[in-house]
Amino acid sequence: MRQESFDFLQKYLNNSSPTGFESEGQKLWLEYIKPYIDEYFVDTYGTVVGVINPQAEYKVVIEAHADEISWFVNYITPEGYIYLKRNGGSDALIAPSKRVNIYTNKGIVKAVFGWPAIHVRKVEQDKAPTIETVFLDCGASNREEVEAMGVHVGCVATFEDEFTVLNDRYYVGRALDNRIGGFMIAEVARMLKENGNQLPFGLYVVNAVQEEIGLRGAEMIAHRINPDVAIITDVTHDTQSPMYDKKTSGDIHCGKGPVIAYGPAVQNNVRDLIIRTAQEKELPFQRSAVSRATGTDTDAFAYSNAGVASALISLPLKYMHTTVETVHKDDVDNVIKLIYETVLKIQDKQDFRYLS
Repeated sequence: MRQESFDFLQKYLNNSSPTGFESEGQKLWLEYIKPYIDEYFVDTYGTVVGVINPQAEYKVVIEAHADEISWFVNYITPEGYIYLKRNGGSDALIAPSKRVNIYTNKGIVKAVFGWPAIHVRKVEQDKAPTIETVFLDCGASNREEVEAMGVHVGCVATFEDEFTVLNDRYYVGRALDNRIGGFMIAEVARMLKENGNQLPFGLYVVNAVQEEIGLRGAEMIAHRINPDVAIITDVTHDTQSPMYDKKTSGDIHCGKGPVIAYGPAVQNNVRDLIIRTAQEKELPFQRSAVSRATGTDTDAFAYSNAGVASALISLPLKYMHTTVETVHKDDVDNVIKLIYETVLKIQDKQDFRYLS
C-alpha cells in the first residue's frame, strides 16, 4: 500500500462516525476522494456519493457503509453514573474496563466503563455484562457535574481504541466494519483515475450511512440514484478462531482472499462476472452462502426501485463489533483489485437479466 493511502486509512479509522452522526468521517472521506471523481452529492442524512461520468445514462454503484456501532446516553443517576442504550449492535459483554469518548456540544468528555472488582464479587455467581448492568463513569460526583460537562440524554459515546498493525500482517482497530470498505472503494476510484481508465457508464462511489441499524442509508440512496448495477463491499466473519462452528458459519479465512456471496439477493450474473474476473486476473477468492438475506446493504440495493442487479464482495474479519476488529492486509488489497477489475469488465447498458 502506498504511504498516502495508509495515512488516510489510519486517519479515517481513528475518526469516530457513530450511526446517525457520520458527518466528520464523511468529510474526511470526501476530501480524500475528490481528486478522483467528477462531482459529488450528499443526501439529507449524510450519505456521500462521488460520481465519475455523471452524464451517462447507465449507472453502476460501488458501495460501502460509513457508520460504526456506538452508545446513547440514556440515564444519568443522581450519583453521576451513566446508563446507555445501544446505537447499532454494540456488545455490552466487552464493555467493562473500556475507555470511551462522549460527544457533546462542549467537546469530547472522557469516560470509562466501570465494573466491580473481582475481590467484591461472588465470582461463582458472575453473570455476563448486559446493557442493563454496564455503566459509564466520567469522574463526576453527581448528575449536576455530568450535565455541566455537556453530557445529556442522547449524547453518543464510542470506544476510544485506535488503529494498529499486528505482526506486519493485520490491520486492527474499532470500526473496520465498515470504514475499511469506504477506504477500499475510494482506492478503486483512485486507481481508475490514476490509470486513465475511461468508463462507458456512470460510476457512483457510495459511502452510505446508517447501515448498522437496518441498511437505512442504502435504502434512501438506492432510490435516489436508481442504478442498473450495484457491487457492495462489507466485512464477513473469519471462522478460524475459537468458538466458531464451521457447519453453520462456513469456512472463511483471513488471508485467503475476498469472499463472494451466494444468496437470493445476489444477482447470479453479476456474481458470475465477479468470479470470472477473479479467475482471469488470478485473484484469490472464497465463497459464502447467505441464505435469506445478506445482512448488508446488498439487500437494500437489490430490492430497491424495480430491482437492481447486485452482488456482494466481503472482506474476512476477525472479532466483529469489538475494539480489535482484525483484517489481513492481503485481503484488503485483493478486494480493491477485484472491485477495480470487475468495474472494468462491465459494459455500457449490459443486460444482467436471466431472460430477455
